[in-house]
Amino acid sequence: MRVLYFAWLRERIGQGAETVETEAATIADLVAELRARDDRHAAAFADMSAVRAARDQELVPLDTPLGGAAEIAFFPPMTGG
Repeated sequence: MRVLYFAWLRERIGQGAETVETEAATIADLVAELRARDDRHAAAFADMSAVRAARDQELVPLDTPLGGAAEIAFFPPMTGG
């Protein structure tokens, strides 16, 4: 599946997207796998209260099953103005 990173997550990880093979059942499980990859991913996902997720371009909670998702995106909370 394709995993996208936006804003400071992209800066900390050092890339905007990657293709990931995973056995994770939920988005939270995927985060745990990504966090274990290296120090950059660990730093990006250190504070999950500051991270939102989208499954196939729909905002979802972290306990959402991955199912057959083609894309997971991670980004900081959005603010309006």
